Amino acid sequence: MKVRVGVDAAVDDAVLRNFTQEAQLVRIPKEPEVDVEVDFWIPLLSPKIVQNQWQHLKSVRVVQAPWAGIGPFLEILPPGVVLCDAQGVHDIPTAEWTLSAILAVQRCLPFYVGLQTQGKWGTGLQAQQIDLAPEAKIENPPVPINEVAGTTVLIVGYGSIGRAVESRLAPFGVKFLRVARSPREGVYAVAELDELLGQADIVIITAPLTSETKHLFNAARLSKMKPQALLVNAGRGAIVETEALLQALNQNKIRAALDVTDPEPLPAGHPLWKAPNLLISPHVAGDSDKFMGRIFKLASEQVDRFARGEPLLNVVTGEY
Repeated sequence: MKVRVGVDAAVDDAVLRNFTQEAQLVRIPKEPEVDVEVDFWIPLLSPKIVQNQWQHLKSVRVVQAPWAGIGPFLEILPPGVVLCDAQGVHDIPTAEWTLSAILAVQRCLPFYVGLQTQGKWGTGLQAQQIDLAPEAKIENPPVPINEVAGTTVLIVGYGSIGRAVESRLAPFGVKFLRVARSPREGVYAVAELDELLGQADIVIITAPLTSETKHLFNAARLSKMKPQALLVNAGRGAIVETEALLQALNQNKIRAALDVTDPEPLPAGHPLWKAPNLLISPHVAGDSDKFMGRIFKLASEQVDRFARGEPLLNVVTGEY
């Protein structure tokens, strides 16, 4: 029997070629007007649209999420529906964003982009004395330009993305410290995080958001970081307590690069926008021109496994 596979109506046929004859593709509109029966669902749109589509789906046995974070699905899927995350799909782009953010902040590039927009030239401490336009005035000048080479990097959430980040940073000759929920050889337990923070020049968050990781980085933990250490959050915004981060940034205790924030989207006028020593991008670390090909390659393999009665990959148990 063929597996009825639900895909978004707008998906290009070109990315669906990996599906074998075991799959019967069923197109699902953004706003279904009638109920649709599918065995295997691959949702791609925003959580709000996904929730609306779910109300019209019947007979669903497996959901292949397109993201590493599966919070929106945990809220709507009943017991008995198998949920699989997209572990591995976002490793490369997220690792590349993390490396880009680290290099940008270490080399003070956001500061110099600000000078460029004003048509101003300056190097090093000289740039701090430039008479910028009032709207571009920088109250807290950047710290001296830093190298990545020879630093100690702490990766919090040492899963597939954490490993991808490590492989790209390794050529810089850095020392790695690793933390994960499940400690193992070369990987510390979360309980040891407090002792490790003071050793790291760069702290990278690639952990998922769970009841255990929410506000993992609170005021007490941020205070344990080295002066002027760099915090890079490529995980989820709520892992870092926003008010505590703001205080640490405004007091010039640490620097930060965020692809995720709490709240998100970050509203206009929020104090994070004007915080010093901070680089923000709008949750785009996992974006890539290769995303669709990767997610449907994984999904097609999952459908074949399902059709053959074999164990599925990336099955979510608990919160992730």
